[in-house]
Amino acid sequence: MTDDRPPGRPSLTQVAALSGVSVKTASRALGGEPRVAEQTRTRVQQAADQLGYRLNGVARELRRGANTSTLVGLLTGDLANPFYSRLASGLERELRRHGLQLITASTDEDPEWESRLIDTLLERRVRALVIASAAAEHGHLASEHRHGIPFIFVDRPPVNLTADVVLLDNHDGARQAGAHLVAAGHRRIGVIGDLSRLTTNRDRVAGFARAMATAGISDWADFLVENAHDVAAAERAVRELLGRTSPPTALFTTNNRITNGALRALRGHTAPPALIGFDDLDLGELLGVSVIAHDTEQMGQRAAQLLLDRINGDAGPARRAVIPTRLLARGSGERSPVDR
Repeated sequence: MTDDRPPGRPSLTQVAALSGVSVKTASRALGGEPRVAEQTRTRVQQAADQLGYRLNGVARELRRGANTSTLVGLLTGDLANPFYSRLASGLERELRRHGLQLITASTDEDPEWESRLIDTLLERRVRALVIASAAAEHGHLASEHRHGIPFIFVDRPPVNLTADVVLLDNHDGARQAGAHLVAAGHRRIGVIGDLSRLTTNRDRVAGFARAMATAGISDWADFLVENAHDVAAAERAVRELLGRTSPPTALFTTNNRITNGALRALRGHTAPPALIGFDDLDLGELLGVSVIAHDTEQMGQRAAQLLLDRINGDAGPARRAVIPTRLLARGSGERSPVDR
């Protein structure tokens, strides 16, 4: 009777047997150690290739006495979001220059899944973690942090944990958007926000509220819709706002996905409301969409610099870096109020 089960991963012992050398010699040959004859190294590598064997890099480093690997983990809300891909790009380029490799994983904004991913990455002995967290509390990470695992928080600050953080100036960026729309003559401004529990959303709504208070507009919250977390939900929220008896004459969307949803809802409108979105869009300039922009790659680069300082022994107080935002006026945010 034959065994139809798929074969397991090949072992170093099998490589050694196939190449006719000892396990120790096979390990040295595949590990790149210099005191191995070139003919032997070639024979061992050919055997490894034939069997599909690959060295366990983490295990090799641990055998050499290292407590961690050269891997840095990045946890984000959604890898499909261009914001996070640009953040990862800035982070990875800086880490690569220092011999570190970036691995990324998406939490889908699920705090429980985020916790499981953190545990998994720590079990794999990653050198550090960069986290755009969806969790409401981070005190459970204090023990790992005290034992030398650097945690760098990006986009959203830690709660009940003292750690380095790199943030956008969300409050002032949203304030700029609100003030700009008020200056164009708008008083009924719809705000479409992300999940209300996220600090980024709360800060952006608070910044917008400040602009409204300065302008003496007290009923602005009547036009606030939150928890529009994806494109479809944002599109529905905009349609609901525009379907009111007294609809808003302008819109402020608090991230790039929400802006995309708003643009879908506005297709075919001959006199669309003014629009300013937070985060730039890939085709924002071509489409004439006014946005609150920022350098997301710089955010990743700054996070990497803080992380490298910690890896190199910096034990100073936690640091907070803030990346500035700026208004890019491209036309959509400069439309005057439309009588309805």
